Formats: sequence, structure tokens, C-alpha cells
Amino acid sequence: MSERPEAARELGVRTAALLVVASMIGTGVFTTTGFLVRDVPSAPAVLVAWLVGGVTALCGALAYGELAAALPENGGEYALLSRVYHPALGLVAGLVSYVVGFAAPAAASAIAFGKYLRGVFPGLDETGASIAAVVLLVGAATLHLTTSRGGRGMQDATTLVKLGLLVLFVALGLPAGDVSRLAHAEVPLVDAVTSAPFASGLVFVAYAYTGWNAAAYVAGETRDPGRNVPRALALGTAVVTLVYLGLNATFLAGAPAESLAGEVEVGRIAAVSLFGDDAARLVSALVAWGLVSNVGAFLFAGPRILEAIGRDYPRLEVLTRRRVGGGPIVGTLLLLVLALAMALTASFDALLIYVGVLLSLFAGLTAAGVFVSRFREPELVRPYRTLGHPWTTSIFLALTLWMIAHATWREPVVAAWAGGTLVVGLGLAAWLRASTKPTREQT
Repeated sequence: MSERPEAARELGVRTAALLVVASMIGTGVFTTTGFLVRDVPSAPAVLVAWLVGGVTALCGALAYGELAAALPENGGEYALLSRVYHPALGLVAGLVSYVVGFAAPAAASAIAFGKYLRGVFPGLDETGASIAAVVLLVGAATLHLTTSRGGRGMQDATTLVKLGLLVLFVALGLPAGDVSRLAHAEVPLVDAVTSAPFASGLVFVAYAYTGWNAAAYVAGETRDPGRNVPRALALGTAVVTLVYLGLNATFLAGAPAESLAGEVEVGRIAAVSLFGDDAARLVSALVAWGLVSNVGAFLFAGPRILEAIGRDYPRLEVLTRRRVGGGPIVGTLLLLVLALAMALTASFDALLIYVGVLLSLFAGLTAAGVFVSRFREPELVRPYRTLGHPWTTSIFLALTLWMIAHATWREPVVAAWAGGTLVVGLGLAAWLRASTKPTREQT
């Protein structure tokens, strides 16, 4: 493998951990519980689903920590799968992740931002909401493109405020609710958690936890990555898991199950039940604020994938260009264009399971890379070794496979969409590798 230029290592563990938090906490936690309550008639099982999702994400974060610490480069799955398996697989994962894992969620979060902003300002029409979504995307891209330090500072500040507001909501809402509702169940807990709807519901939960691997995408810019990247992955994921459990306990205690079942805006419904009609505007403002850091995180981490590809493929060197003190130019602008196109033309709701399945697939391959890397490269220096391996890694892989299998069985169209996306990715990867010889080769 030839030497590639490294980005300046300016990120500390706080910024990397907050990037994980910002990437994870978006609309998912405020919408997913309604589907779970509808399909799994057991409040304890719903909380178990969120706990399982958190444990799964944490086990995955521990595995990613070992690989990212040993191979501290930007690019996430692209860099890791290219080294552990084969450059072609890494390229497919990178291209799919760039579109499915960053551009599409950024668009979805921007759309949601506009909708929740209408809840804050009732006079805002649909056109105004769309304009707000565009302004958010353009503003976040401009900030991260022009000033890395300013972008990081704003990202940290908005994420810390978001965390504080969510903790305050739980602290005020949970005691005000009816905690006896947390024990309500129409079926035994064991039957509920072993059912097919529970497994499918975990795909929605997995989407809400998407982003737990965000620090791996900026490992090449993190100081002392052997220590800080694993710490950031684990710390960020653990914090979000606790917040999610608190929020969902508040939702379930705050409103009757029948009023939450199948509803998208469970946060608003619970808040109105807890605090009255005026609370709806406050919750809308809280979610809208949270989506600002969510979109910023996608536009900060996502462009690093194309930048990493440009470093490995000489004819794509244009992808590595940055403004002085700013972020990757082409990766940021292209991500902005894709997100704007999706935000203005698409409804993201129908793609929720599709996104979750694809991202889970590549995350599973990456986590399995701990086994593969230890077998193929036993001499590789590993500053951090996965805590609890092989058990924690196996738990992540088993739960990930369970979610994917049940989701594709219940929703066959998911398999078709995912398969089609992989075929397109393979085609692009084959074209790129044929048109320009990569510098990254298997070792």
C-alpha cells in the first residue's frame, strides 16, 4: 500500500463523541415507537427493543473501535473493508454509504426540520418549510466547507444543547406521567420479544441508532486515534442509549398506548398529554433544534468518504481538494446536491427499512472484519482490542443478521431494492477500478 497524505489530526475525543451523538439523535427516536407500539402490544417489550438496539450498537462500536484504532484513516466502512477484505468491497460500501447513509438521511432530516418548524410557526406553509430545509442544508454545507474549526465548534455547541434539552424533557416528563403504563402488556414478554414483528421493529430501532459508527469516518483527523476513536465510539453510543431509554419511557408513561400506536409524532402526542396543548410547540422546537446538529453531522462526516476514495484512486485526486482550513470541496458539494434533490423530490418514509437493512449489512461485514483481520494480519499493531470479543462481536453479528432476515422476509421489496442498490454499487466500483488503478491494494 502506498503512502497517502493524512489530514491534520485536530479532533479530540469530545468532538468525535459528540459527532456520534449528533449523527444518532434525529427523527428516529421521536417516530419509531409508534410503529413498535402498534406491532408489539407490550410496553416492556418496546423498552427491551430500545435496549437491544443500544446493546447492538454498542457491541458494533466496540468492534469498529479495534479496526479504526489499528487503521486510523478517514472513510469509515470504505477504508476498513478495503483493507480487511478487498478494495472492491470497500468501494461498494463507500459509495452506498455515501448516498444511503449520509445524503438520504441528511435529506430526510432536512425535510423533518421543515415540518417541525411549521409546528413552531403555524403560519409557515409547505413552501416555507421546503425553503427552511434548503437553507439548513446549504448553511450546514457552507459552514463545514469554509471553516473546519468553526464548523466543529458550532457542531459541538448545538449537540450539547440538544442533549441538555432532551435530558430536561425526560427529567420533567417521566415523573409527570403514569409510570404504571410501563408495565402494560397484552402478551407475555417472552412471546413479544421472540415474535417476527419485534424483529422487524428492531430495523426501525436500528435506523434510530444509525450513526453510532460516525467517529470511524473521521479517524484520520482524530488525535491519538488508538485511544480516542474507540472511546468516542463507545461513549457516544452509551450516552445515546441512555437518552433513548429515558425518552421512550417518558413517551410510554406520558400517553396511553392506543394514542401512540401507529403514530409518527409520538413525542408531540406524549408532550401534549403530559403538559397540555402548548407543549406541542415546545416539542417541535426541540426536535427542530436537534435536527440542525443531525444535518450538520451528516455533512461533516459524509464527505470524508469521497475524500478517502480520491486518495486511493489517482485519477480521482480532485476529490481530495480542500479549502485552506475547510472541509473536502467535492464531497461536500456533491452531498449537498444529492440531499437537496432528495429533499425537494422524495418522501423518505418509504425508504426507512431499506436504509436500515443496507447500513446493517455493511456494518455487519465491518464488525466481522475483527475476526478476519486477526486471522489474516495477526502482526498488525492493535492499540485497542475489542472489549468482550468474541462474544460482543458475535452478539452484534447475530442480532444484525436476525434483523435483516426478518425484515427481508416480511418486506420482500426491501431485498429487491437493497439488491438493486448493491448491483449499481458493484457496477460503479468495477468501472472506477477499471478506469483508474487504485493505490490501495490488499496486504
